[in-house]
Amino acid sequence: MVRNIRLIAACLLLASCAATPTQERQLSTKQEIPHSMQGIAAKQLFGAHEHGSHQHAEPHGGYAKGCLAGGVELPETGPTWQAMRLSRNRNWGYPETIDFIQDLSAKAAQQPGWKGLYIGDISQPRGGPMLTGHRSHQIGMDVDIWMLPPKRLDLSQAERESLSSISLRRSAGAYVNENWTRGHHEILKAAAQDPRVARIFVFPGAKVKMCNAEKGDKSWLRKIRPWWGHHYHFHVRLNCPKGAQGCVDQAPPPPGDGCKDAEQWVYDILHPKPPDPNAPKPKPRRELTMTDLPGQCVNVLQSP
Repeated sequence: MVRNIRLIAACLLLASCAATPTQERQLSTKQEIPHSMQGIAAKQLFGAHEHGSHQHAEPHGGYAKGCLAGGVELPETGPTWQAMRLSRNRNWGYPETIDFIQDLSAKAAQQPGWKGLYIGDISQPRGGPMLTGHRSHQIGMDVDIWMLPPKRLDLSQAERESLSSISLRRSAGAYVNENWTRGHHEILKAAAQDPRVARIFVFPGAKVKMCNAEKGDKSWLRKIRPWWGHHYHFHVRLNCPKGAQGCVDQAPPPPGDGCKDAEQWVYDILHPKPPDPNAPKPKPRRELTMTDLPGQCVNVLQSP
């Protein structure tokens, strides 16, 4: 199914001519969508590409509505990491994101019982909406890191498809379970202390656990944000790189370490409110099209 979508979208893209330099300047400020791209879900167009664009590396737009020019592929295996689920082809990111992964994995390898890190989804080769799953991960500045401590870094491609991470949550995310280790604390702390990082999403019980365990400076905990799910992996989001004018940062986290906020999340999990029978049903999300994305994303798709 994915292969068919890629072939169809690739054929549609070939039907349009590559933009001239003048057209590229125009498309950077206008939503001039070629006819061949109109009426097609953006995820199909971006999911069709197997390689990054031949452009200067730059994220365009926001984390959940954008694309990635000049994406770099994280090598499938390195001295302290392995990319997982290679069939998804989502081990592409902005160069700074790739550097961050390599740096954090080296720090993770210093923890007892950790050979490094297993890396989940980053972005598609040219970013953009994904064929399945995430709403974010569109500009190469997000990365999912497995909670499973790697015991070996010589997994075959088949093993990377079949191996599963482990869950660290208990009581629907109110607490950590027996799989939680001090290594998880230290790796999350190292990620949060990296100035390139904007925020880290993890289940509420993990944040409360870290708040209670940390006895020194807790300012780094501001970047650790409680969020639903995120118990098989934690999600790191990097700041927009300096000079990337088309990249849209998320608003910074509120002041303070956020520990009281995480405790409120836990309380709400343990004391859920009954559903409101009169509440309107949520509307299904509309598929993004090229008109929803920055104009530069047309160039990214049309680049060789």
